[in-house]
Amino acid sequence: MVAKIGRGNHLKGALIYNYDKVKKDEGTIIHTHKMILPMERDFTIPLLERSFEPYLLANNKTEKPVLHISLNPSSNDAVSNELFSELADNYMQEMGYEKQPYIVFKHTDTDRTHIHIVSVCVDENGKRISDSFEKRRSMNACRKLEKQFKLTSALDVSEKKDIPLQKVDATQVNVKQQITSALWFVNDNYHFQTLGEYKALLSFFNITAEEVKGVIHGKEKRGLVYFATDSTGKKVSNPFKSSRFSGAFGLNDLDKKFKKSKLFIQQQKPQKRVRMLVREAMQQYQTQEDFRKHLQDNKISLFIRENSQGRIYGVSFIDHQSKIVLNGSRLGKDLSANTFHQWWKGSKASPSIFSTKDLPTPTTEIATTDTFIEEAENFSNANTLGVLGGLLPMDVPEDNNNQILKKKRKKKRYAKRR
Repeated sequence: MVAKIGRGNHLKGALIYNYDKVKKDEGTIIHTHKMILPMERDFTIPLLERSFEPYLLANNKTEKPVLHISLNPSSNDAVSNELFSELADNYMQEMGYEKQPYIVFKHTDTDRTHIHIVSVCVDENGKRISDSFEKRRSMNACRKLEKQFKLTSALDVSEKKDIPLQKVDATQVNVKQQITSALWFVNDNYHFQTLGEYKALLSFFNITAEEVKGVIHGKEKRGLVYFATDSTGKKVSNPFKSSRFSGAFGLNDLDKKFKKSKLFIQQQKPQKRVRMLVREAMQQYQTQEDFRKHLQDNKISLFIRENSQGRIYGVSFIDHQSKIVLNGSRLGKDLSANTFHQWWKGSKASPSIFSTKDLPTPTTEIATTDTFIEEAENFSNANTLGVLGGLLPMDVPEDNNNQILKKKRKKKRYAKRR
């Protein structure tokens, strides 16, 4: 069983998302806890909101008090409504939310039947319930419930798809729901440090995001909107504001995600594998198609950004093994967008040439691997300058020899004054 925990500040959005499934016969309400029950008719959104209202009114500075949790057993497990209810109660108790009001929705719109739990993470006095080590506690709770109720363990699943979701199909009526599912998966599983890297990952789900700015009541506001796209990246849906989703997918949320991802990459250093494989592919394959296929065989996706003139201005690599997204320039100067543009659309030079770009010169000190140093030694000085001529910047600073002479003159003048 897999659990996903989302937080937000829009209770109504979380309720509408789940209640819409009920109205479309794609879901049912199977369980409630400390909720106001309807006297005659079925639940309504206003009635559901009333159960959480006292907690939200008492909220003491918790920015995202709304909980939206999904519990996903294996498709091999036949789980009844009664068992789903027991799983929800036991899970909420393990996570410290047993005294909170919550409602459980069962979703049947996918091959894997699962439940969503909507609750709040502030108690009746407005105090935030601790979420320390939440992911670890959630994993432990899932393992415990799997044993208790004899469910298939997520740890025993040996075959996993890299991206177990389908691309968004804008011709369907549930576009927002499709985007929501993809955003949950992307934010829960991958690490990215910039909006550009985030958009590169979303592109594989036929989704794009755009930052919007405006002035409201004299204050500058920033926001994020999402669109469904076609296979070419063209927007084919109306915009969806990030606040309309039940998860934490706004700019402020992403800024926090960027910082966590940066720390993860600095500590774990998964980029070493990506860098090695990309450089290896550059050495072995001449065409973009062969280069891309070699990376795909190693669970790395390539994302290229081009302008209307065909200029490559961005290259990103998505490693589905370590779940990271990296712009080419993060891996090294020889793997920047400019390098790939000159390779595929410019000088048509051999990829092996680019490995010499990062070799140390008398004026620069850049670390290189032994492999690339050995390859560079096969060139004569004249040859190296010739093949790199088209790659050198045109705005070269003042000659280094002149700078050295000026420094010596300054030292002499200073010595005479003393």
